[in-house]
Amino acid sequence: MPFDIESKFVIAVASSALFDLTESDRVFKDNGEEAYRTYQREKENDILSPGVAFPLIKRLLKINTPEDQLVEVILLSRNDPDTGLRVLKSIEHYELGISRAAFVTGNNPFKYMDSFNASLFLSGNPKDVKEAVEHGYPAGCIYPSDYVDDNEDNEIRLAFDFDGIIADDSAESIFQSGALENFHFHEKELASQPLPAGPLMRFFTEISKLQQREIQKNHSNPEYKSRIRLAIATARNAPAHERVITTLRKLDIRVDEAFFLGGIEKIRVLSVFRPHIFFDDQVGHIEGVARTFPSVHVPFGVVNK
Repeated sequence: MPFDIESKFVIAVASSALFDLTESDRVFKDNGEEAYRTYQREKENDILSPGVAFPLIKRLLKINTPEDQLVEVILLSRNDPDTGLRVLKSIEHYELGISRAAFVTGNNPFKYMDSFNASLFLSGNPKDVKEAVEHGYPAGCIYPSDYVDDNEDNEIRLAFDFDGIIADDSAESIFQSGALENFHFHEKELASQPLPAGPLMRFFTEISKLQQREIQKNHSNPEYKSRIRLAIATARNAPAHERVITTLRKLDIRVDEAFFLGGIEKIRVLSVFRPHIFFDDQVGHIEGVARTFPSVHVPFGVVNK
């Protein structure tokens, strides 16, 4: 009987997001493909250090139980199977529940996302991510971080920008025109109309479904603590806040925390929320957070033209 991938919450992750490949990338850039292949064979039993997406992936996979396998993580790699063996051995070493992979030998692997029903592709390669987003795939580029994971912390905290991430950039385009009062007037006029879907709408919806299952477990067993917390951190403020709430209501999605910041730096609230991943479409916002917390740039819309 075929494996029912359609019923799973699926994330696709490149080895560059899951592990620290700084040294491997240096060998490839400085010495070329053959030297890289030799290096990876010589080092294939040397375990790679965790990368920026590792804390998130580890926590999501812990949601699975022997009776209920909800989360599937797929490795999508530019490597060929030979050079990718070191990554697979590192996955085994950390006892991550990742058993499925695609190796595409130098090509961009995003075109296999639909094959695996993936709602998100995380990579450390900005060119791969940009191409994926241009083709309409939900993808994000992991930024380097100094984040140190707390293994005693069992929560999974995800923070999202709103425009250009959950919603499209139709309102953002008006904001970028330069007249803040026009933006506020426009959003107040359309406050009762939900915004169209953005690039990570499906991922946001799917992670919300996981959160609802966690909440139901808590209702059935009050001693069980729901592990998933969702936050929105947006530069919007009143009166533009209402359209965010309208959109969430239409989706029937609960967020645990929402920050309408009106230009206040996002790191000020995210340093309290402490996300295991933060998604934003603007590089300037990512750079203010990434060194402290795992952050993902989604190169979507008018601000990335």
